[in-house]
Amino acid sequence: MILIYTQKITPRIRYVFKHIFVRIIKAEIDFTSKIEEFVAHNGPKMSYTKIPLGKEFFIKSHDLLFDQGVSDIDINIQQWDDIPCFFSAGPKSSIPFDIFAASFYLISRYEEYLPHVKDIHERFKAEQSLAFKYRFLEKPVVDVWALKLKKILQEKFPNYQFGDRTFRYISTMDIDNAYAYKYKSFVRSSGGFLNDLFRFRLRNVWDRMLVLLGFRKDPYDVFSKILSLSNRYELSTIFFFLIADYTTFDTNVSVSKGRFRLLIKHVSDYVKVGLHPSYYTMKNITILKKEKERLESITNISTKKSRQHYLRFSLPETYQNLIDLEIEEDYSMGYASNVGFRASTCTPFYFYDLDFEIQTPLKIYPFALMDTTLNDYLGLTPKQSLGKIQDLYKEVRSVKGTFITLFHNESVSGYLRWKGWQRLYESMLKMISPKS
Repeated sequence: MILIYTQKITPRIRYVFKHIFVRIIKAEIDFTSKIEEFVAHNGPKMSYTKIPLGKEFFIKSHDLLFDQGVSDIDINIQQWDDIPCFFSAGPKSSIPFDIFAASFYLISRYEEYLPHVKDIHERFKAEQSLAFKYRFLEKPVVDVWALKLKKILQEKFPNYQFGDRTFRYISTMDIDNAYAYKYKSFVRSSGGFLNDLFRFRLRNVWDRMLVLLGFRKDPYDVFSKILSLSNRYELSTIFFFLIADYTTFDTNVSVSKGRFRLLIKHVSDYVKVGLHPSYYTMKNITILKKEKERLESITNISTKKSRQHYLRFSLPETYQNLIDLEIEEDYSMGYASNVGFRASTCTPFYFYDLDFEIQTPLKIYPFALMDTTLNDYLGLTPKQSLGKIQDLYKEVRSVKGTFITLFHNESVSGYLRWKGWQRLYESMLKMISPKS
């Protein structure tokens, strides 16, 4: 056990120290604010204060972890070897910056509480983040910092046995449109037909007719294929189903359709299923509750996993609503416009509510990339996308983190604008699979 001395043990200190020591470098820690207890401790120990007590392992503390609420903070980026860092700690500190305050700033999403310009969907823009501005968005710097700290601690305390963690991969699948043409209402099918005809999308017109007449399988119906690939490559897969009432942004098949309900039930028999809360649930707990209960009535399983549609969430309101409805895991932490690590970590972490200054029971699973980001926002080809995926995979693998990808059944179908992406998806799984 490593004993941590600090003058005041705050909720922020407990939160971020446990993320770094317990979840990343696998070390047991305890805290004390009593100097005599710290001095008497014979095992490994470190102080987190403004000045060292003696010659112990010492990290100079920034004020952030002793503060409450949110305020504008001056941040100056420096380098720790070749890794960006901030909150300089001075020459007496065992490492050149306050790793704990910097990590807290990033994983608590402190900057998202500050005034900022939102995008058209009311989302925090990647371009406004510290990670984007200083070009470390595609590197899980919190994990990199932690492992560098671990190496220094091992040199300082050679007899202390740290635990080891293993790399983990989770393939997640958002089902925004379970079917391209089937099981839509007469009005929607007719409108789609006329719209395609008016825009001279004759391929769509022909495919729609063949599917509706029963001569061809719906192109988005690739669920058996996804389940088969998950089984073949022995990978963990989670499906998030959008089961909202129809809106401009929520266009999935109606949950009143028996075949759609059977599909959800069928998938839940083989892999984990979560809720894909609709566009307007970002600040509306009533709609969120309705959709959660709707999914539970289909699967007969309590819904514990969630990812916001359009990745629309607002801190802390959206997460507070999820907690109130006893959602335990959220997979929304990422950007639509950019790949990388929104919270600068590839280790799942608990949401820290800066409004109430508490660690909550909601565990955040940050994803590294999304198919629509690669195709639509970045304009990459499947081959270029595989290279980008490989780069991110290597970053996570190097720190033995959790690599999470976000795809849609639409992209796995390879249909129309997704041509070639079905091969990309399988190539990615093959690259990551423990069987490879």
